[in-house]
Amino acid sequence: QVQFVESGGGLVQPGGSLRLSCAASGSITSIYAMGWYRQAPGKQRELVASITTGGRTNYSDSKKGRFTISRDNAKNTVYLQMNSLSPEDTAVYYCNSNPAWGYSWGQGTQVTVSS
Repeated sequence: QVQFVESGGGLVQPGGSLRLSCAASGSITSIYAMGWYRQAPGKQRELVASITTGGRTNYSDSKKGRFTISRDNAKNTVYLQMNSLSPEDTAVYYCNSNPAWGYSWGQGTQVTVSS
């Protein structure tokens, strides 16, 4: 089974940027849509952005214009570029298929936005 390893998180000041990476242990070519999710303390995990094999993207409303999802099928990697970060973006970020069924969740990568 394909497994996902997220990286690229860290501590960033408000207004800053981060680029997250999601490396899959196998091919993601057959996974129609990949997504980035996040879970803030005390909240449910939510879908942040998704991208199809054809490159069609979708974002939750608050992320439009600030986040950009991309995928490199040759490298089995999905990226999330995050700009203009605010404290409300603080969460553990995960990648998985969209919808998220059939694959295990990785450890995630912590993003903390704070001055």
